[in-house]
Amino acid sequence: MGWPNGRARQWTSLGLGLAVLVGLGLGVAVATHPSVADAQTTGGDRLASGATPTTTAAVQPVVSVSPADGTLNPTQPIVVKVDRGTARAVTVKNDSDGTRVTGTLDGAGTTWTSTGELEYGTTYDVGVDTLDAHGTPGHQDVTVSTLDPKAQAYPSFIPPPGQATVGVGQPIVVQFNHPVKDRAAAQKALSVTSNPPQPGSWYWLSSTEVHYRPPTYWTANSTITLKADMFGVDLGGGTFGETNRTETIHVHDAWVAKADGASEQMQIFDNGTLVKTMPISLGSPGHPSHVGPHVISDKQPSIIMDSCTYGVCQGQPGYYKEQVNLDERISDDGEFVHSAPWSVGSQGGQNVSHGCVNLSPANAQWFFDHFGIGDVVEITNSGGPQLPLSDTYGDWELTWAQWQKGSAL
Repeated sequence: MGWPNGRARQWTSLGLGLAVLVGLGLGVAVATHPSVADAQTTGGDRLASGATPTTTAAVQPVVSVSPADGTLNPTQPIVVKVDRGTARAVTVKNDSDGTRVTGTLDGAGTTWTSTGELEYGTTYDVGVDTLDAHGTPGHQDVTVSTLDPKAQAYPSFIPPPGQATVGVGQPIVVQFNHPVKDRAAAQKALSVTSNPPQPGSWYWLSSTEVHYRPPTYWTANSTITLKADMFGVDLGGGTFGETNRTETIHVHDAWVAKADGASEQMQIFDNGTLVKTMPISLGSPGHPSHVGPHVISDKQPSIIMDSCTYGVCQGQPGYYKEQVNLDERISDDGEFVHSAPWSVGSQGGQNVSHGCVNLSPANAQWFFDHFGIGDVVEITNSGGPQLPLSDTYGDWELTWAQWQKGSAL
């Protein structure tokens, strides 16, 4: 059967032309018939020929906050990190009142660190404006919460802030309103410095009270700074320090009274110099005064002394209740230096009090005018027991070696 319209002659001529060109070593481009081209570019052959692939989705920045939620101690900073992108801006606010927390973003735009103060048990809203790797802006919101203590221990100071000056015998006292289980942690957060310098050490009287004193009385006219950096400190048992506090304490001249129960005389020393001697009456044999250094802890122009406060009540032998003037407390056991006009005849010759240091009205006025909080009254030869360490300021009853053993460090 022949080829219609001379098609055979056309292909024959083309074949001859190609043969000639190939034989001459010349290249040639051949236009493929449409039906053949379609067949060559289907399926895997189409991708192999260089067709455009499907577009890949942009990688979103990843925002994270550390430390872990609920474990962040408010003394630590909030750290916001951005991976697979950068931060244009970071905003952190207190969830309860909207207060903003200040912070800084590093030069790379990947880490933001808070510099502002944080609080216990608080949630903070963190907003981050981001840029992905292609510069596309975005925004992400996360939250972080600080730890919520079971209890917060407040450090009270003795002497309290506002006390103008104290005597050389005044111990430094910190009292907590919640028990401290980790005493070492608490002690590391406490510091005392003095000018001129004096060594010193802490002694724990209980889980809520710790005292500080030097080896001997404070140097006269020195300045003491007490710091309690307790905020954020783990005190054990779920209790954390509530706040940081600082106070400055000024020590005046060294006023020391030496009351001798054998001579019934009291010598008064100012900075080591004897300035006055006065007759006294100490506790009777049935109520002997404690021996040892006593520190004045309170001062009142007049108080009501009631023997019922230590168990001798109305109707019992030895009961008394009367107003007493010019009172300076030297122990928590009811011992005072005070005016005792009723015992003037015994002063200097016999010990007849219930443990107090009895003075004539005139001598009591002089003593009241010159002695105050932190000044020292040393009692000897009274026939009584040693003042207990726990009796307000029995701190000086211990030797320096004994005192140092009371430290938690």
